[in-house]
Amino acid sequence: MTRRKPFEIAGRSIPAGLRATVDLPVTVQSDHTPVNLSVHVIHGAKDGPTMFVSAGVHGDEVIGVEVVRRLLRVQSLNRLNGTLLVVPIVNSFGFQSHSRYLPDRRDLNRSFPGHPTGSLASRLAHIFLNEVVMRAELGIDLHSAAVHRTNLPQIRISPDSERLMTLAKSFGAPVIMTSKLRDGSLRGVAKDRGVDMLLYEAGEGLRFDEMAVRTGVAGILRVMRDLNMIPKKGVPVTKAPPMISRSSSWTRAPMGGLMRTFKRRGEVVNEGDILGLISDPFGEKEAEILAEDSGIIVGRAVMPVVNEGDAIYHIAQIKRPEAAGETVEQLNAELMAAPMFDEDEII
Repeated sequence: MTRRKPFEIAGRSIPAGLRATVDLPVTVQSDHTPVNLSVHVIHGAKDGPTMFVSAGVHGDEVIGVEVVRRLLRVQSLNRLNGTLLVVPIVNSFGFQSHSRYLPDRRDLNRSFPGHPTGSLASRLAHIFLNEVVMRAELGIDLHSAAVHRTNLPQIRISPDSERLMTLAKSFGAPVIMTSKLRDGSLRGVAKDRGVDMLLYEAGEGLRFDEMAVRTGVAGILRVMRDLNMIPKKGVPVTKAPPMISRSSSWTRAPMGGLMRTFKRRGEVVNEGDILGLISDPFGEKEAEILAEDSGIIVGRAVMPVVNEGDAIYHIAQIKRPEAAGETVEQLNAELMAAPMFDEDEII
C-alpha cells in the first residue's frame, strides 16, 4: 500500500498518521506582539476526505472553542481516514477582548473572501479562507448566540442542497434551519468556491452551556462517522429525528422595561401564547409578550432589561409541533447517557 503524501501547510509538512499545530502569521500588533491563526492538523494514515472545524469567528462565541477542545481529545481521531483541520479560535483579537468584532470594528463573518492587502478583517478572512477552508471538501463552523441571548442547538444550511440536508440530519441537533446566505459570510463564499458547510448555533456568547457543547461534539463525530473518517465505535447514537424548519420569526418587546420570561428555549408555543411580561420600573405599566407565530423556541433574550422593539423570542415554524418537546428531551437524555462524555474521559 502506497503511503499518503504529507500534508503541506505554511511551509510545514505533516506526515501521514501524525498531527501537529501550525501557526499561520496574521499580523504584528502595535506593541510588537505577533498574532497567528493556529491550525491543528490531523493527517490520517489512510485516504479519506479533508474536513475543517472552526470556532471563534466571532470572538465572544466561546462555546465552539470548548467543543473543539473536547473533540481533539477523542481517541478515534488517532485512527482517522483523511485529514482534519481544526481552528479553535479564528478571531483571536475578539477572543482576547471578549468582543464579537475585530479591532477595526468589522465583523469577520461579513468580510469574506477578504483580500491580502485589505483591512485587518479582510486580511484575516483571506488567510483563513485560502489556507484552511479551500483545502477542504466540507466544513463545520461553530457559533453561539450573541451576548445576552441564547440559542437552542441547531444546524443552519442553505435551502437548496440535498447533501447538506443529509449531513445536517447526521449531525443530530434538535433543529435544522434552512437560511439564506448573506453577503460576505463564510458560508456564502464557501458555497461559491465549492466547499459544503454546516453552521452550528448553540448557547450564549461568553458563556458555557454543557448541553450545547455535548451536542456539538457528538454531532461532529456523527458527521465524520458517516463520511467514514472515524470508526463507528464510541460515536453517540441518536434515535430522535431532528425537526426541520424552513422559516422563523422574532417576537419583539412591545415596550421597554424589566422583562420576566415564562418560556424556555426548546419549548413549543402557539400563536397568541403569553411568553413573558414587561413592566416599567415603578410597576405602573405592564405589557404581555405574545407569540406572533406557532412553533418551537430556538432562541431568546436572557437580559431582563429591554427596550421597545428588542428581539426577545426566536420562533421556528416546524411540522408536528406536538412532538417537538419529546424530541428535545430525548436528545438531551441520550447525550447525558453517552459514555464518551464521562468526566474522567474529557478532562
